[in-house]
Amino acid sequence: MGNDGGSIPTRRELVKEAARNLTTAELKETQKEHLAHQWSWCPLSHRPLRQPVVSDCAGLLYNKDAVLQYLLPDEASTLNKEDCDKMLEGRVKSLKDVIEVHFEVDIDQFMDKEKWICPVTSKELGPAVKAVYLVPCGHAFSHEAIKEMKTEHCLQCNHLYESNNIITLFPTTEAEQTSLRERVKDLADKGLTHSLKKASGSSKKRKANKIAREGQVAADSTSQITDVAKSSASRSQTSTPLPRPSTPLLGTSTPKLPSGIKNATTANLTAKVLEEETERKKRRLVSGENETLKSLFTKKDDKKKLGDGNFMTRGFSIPTNARYD
Repeated sequence: MGNDGGSIPTRRELVKEAARNLTTAELKETQKEHLAHQWSWCPLSHRPLRQPVVSDCAGLLYNKDAVLQYLLPDEASTLNKEDCDKMLEGRVKSLKDVIEVHFEVDIDQFMDKEKWICPVTSKELGPAVKAVYLVPCGHAFSHEAIKEMKTEHCLQCNHLYESNNIITLFPTTEAEQTSLRERVKDLADKGLTHSLKKASGSSKKRKANKIAREGQVAADSTSQITDVAKSSASRSQTSTPLPRPSTPLLGTSTPKLPSGIKNATTANLTAKVLEEETERKKRRLVSGENETLKSLFTKKDDKKKLGDGNFMTRGFSIPTNARYD
């Protein structure tokens, strides 16, 4: 502790300083350093950003060749897929999920370096200037230029865009990040990707749902036809007359099919049942005979036979030669 050529530490050196929150200036400086790194390096390949560059729905920039390497099979890719999966968090599954961002390039002759600038304000896009790009054309501008111009057409290519398709590059506030997440959710509900193209598999899902709905309609129609067939069979077994149809049946050909039946088997079964019912009613109307009605009346031959038997069996009748005294 002393007199051995060493140093004697004081209390100030031994006691650690209490942890404190960063000031506003320190937070801004730290955020600026983080943004400068994001504007300069690709998080997938860990190489400097060089055009062509692409951006996903979160507003982050990547080298396009790095994204292509990520989308290749594991045996053909040179990237660490596990680290890339943690970075992307499932946002990039195909090239439809990214947009190629087109920057206006200005070459700095003194620094011998390319600068990405806003074509309207000529300000350098980076940590000090908030930048946005438009979907689907991908042209990049400063946020100030888009806000002041107040137009619905791209200032570079005159392509029409909507206000929710203005993507902020490297969003820092919670409101900007929430807006981007809500946009992705709305597009997913519509079956669209970040580039406003149809998502892979969305058409297959819609086709499967359509087939399922048509199958349900066909099943319901088949059950209704079966009930009609059963009821018509039960009426044909009994001798009660069927009600006269509201429309004339004579001279009609194939009955009209119920609307909404798209299944061929169901349509044929419906036509067959209706045709049999129509033929049965036509025969009944042409013949004009009915067993139930015939049982209520007697013919002339039956009246002649009433003379046989006694009055108990044929009823009492007064003889024609009877005298009234």
